[in-house]
Amino acid sequence: MKFAWMLMVSVVSSGMAADQGGERGPLQLSLKRAVEIATSPEGNSNIQLSGEALKQAQLRSAEARAALLPDFEASIGEQSATRNLGALGISVVVPIPGFHFPTFVGPYTTMDARVTGSQTVFDFSSIRRFQASKVGISAARSDVDSTEDRVAALVARAYLAAVKADADVDTAKANVTLSEAVLAQADNQKKAGTGTGIEITRAKVQLANDQQHLLEAQNARRSAHLRLLRAMGLRLDTEIELTDKLKYVPVDAVTVEQAKTQAFQSRPDYKAQQEREANARLSASATKLERLPSVQAFGDYGSIGTGLNNALPTRTYGISVRVPVFDGGRRDARRVESASQYHSEQVRTNDLKEQVELDVRLALDGLRSAEDEVGVAKEGLELADNELTQARRRYAAGVTNSLEVTDAQTRLERARDNQTAALYNYNLARVDLAQAMGKVRSMVQ
Repeated sequence: MKFAWMLMVSVVSSGMAADQGGERGPLQLSLKRAVEIATSPEGNSNIQLSGEALKQAQLRSAEARAALLPDFEASIGEQSATRNLGALGISVVVPIPGFHFPTFVGPYTTMDARVTGSQTVFDFSSIRRFQASKVGISAARSDVDSTEDRVAALVARAYLAAVKADADVDTAKANVTLSEAVLAQADNQKKAGTGTGIEITRAKVQLANDQQHLLEAQNARRSAHLRLLRAMGLRLDTEIELTDKLKYVPVDAVTVEQAKTQAFQSRPDYKAQQEREANARLSASATKLERLPSVQAFGDYGSIGTGLNNALPTRTYGISVRVPVFDGGRRDARRVESASQYHSEQVRTNDLKEQVELDVRLALDGLRSAEDEVGVAKEGLELADNELTQARRRYAAGVTNSLEVTDAQTRLERARDNQTAALYNYNLARVDLAQAMGKVRSMVQ
């Protein structure tokens, strides 16, 4: 009986938890929060890949450092062997009648326990490779920052597209509400005897068009939300509610030269490319230094004998000098190849520098144009709203027919769309400029 009661309580608790989980509303999402989720270690897949690339660079540096550290090994072994001395060229003649030195020796047992070590004393090539690997770690860190900037810009654009889609739905709903009001006005005019049936039909056609536009806007909003979830690395069945809206946020005036200076100092992709160039330079230098002699110390210590009871300690130590002489041209080929790789990185650095300047100039031009669009769209919306108000007043007074109202209504809807598009383009231009200057994440804070 006690077990039955416990089972019932468990089932009821599970049901309550499920109901509470089902009652949770959509995820409240601001632009800042969206970027934080996307750039977290478990967020966008590109962030995860860049983190793994950094780990790989750190491990490659550890491998390069190992060539400069001592290397110790311990071994113990026991073997039983026989030897054919004749096969080894050993022939012993003993001047004793009737005695012959044996040609076959064994079996005999040998036990050897030994510690062996070596240490690179002088090898410029290994030192330079270690230096190159540390620069490679810095480049990988800059790549992580660059990836975070790219992901932040991607999410910001996707968020703005989703906000625009929300605004388009709101505009479409407002247009439907307006069409319903115009239809009601036309119906009242007809009942009062000052309107005609064609005016009611015209208002119904406009209402049907606006309802269709509303359905299209709602479908576009669902698509925009899915693309935002994909950019953030969230499950596509997550319900979200955007808390930010399209608005005009003034940007501090900046010249092209100021923006270029900021970009060269802040853009992580430019820093990463400079570090890759430095890595290629050090790698090419390491290949050249392979021609120099290298010095290595070695030694071992252990006991050897037929068993533990008669083993004797033995040792070996010394210094070896390796002087490269001829390797069939492989070293020269690697030197030329590394020099070509260094030159390639120099070309990429110069190309990226020009691309940074182009990005800055295009972003500034786009921002100025978008600012002008916002001003024109705002003025056009005010004029269109006044025109519709006057047209409806004139229609109610019987001065004109519903055609003037329909035309004014169409222009107002177009003005609303223009304002939404202008604000979207302006905020998109802000993102473009921030990315061009290397401060996307600071912009969304």
